[in-house]
Amino acid sequence: MHELGITQNIIEIVAAQAQGLAVQRVVLEIGQLSAILPDSIQFCFDVCRQDTLLKTATLEIIEIPGLGKCCHCGTEVFLDQPFGVCPHCNSLELEIVQGEELKIKEIEVENQCA
Repeated sequence: MHELGITQNIIEIVAAQAQGLAVQRVVLEIGQLSAILPDSIQFCFDVCRQDTLLKTATLEIIEIPGLGKCCHCGTEVFLDQPFGVCPHCNSLELEIVQGEELKIKEIEVENQCA
């Protein structure tokens, strides 16, 4: 389960960016072609956040659909796997343009009163 290591890295990055403030919410974007299972990330997050600045944080995951572009005719093709066939010219040469990402999109921290 490589999601455990990925989740530990996400928590480390978020904690560093929070600069000592408690994290309330984390929003991730995970591409459907990334080979990362959102349910596994959620499970690992719930376990790994304990005893960190993220201990009460919620995790929101936005799944990004796979999208390819035909190298021959330029047609955009939705993909549910990292390969496919262009429906316009039947080419197998598709460039993946979306769906492989893993991004920390947003971090919400507690309001610091001055």
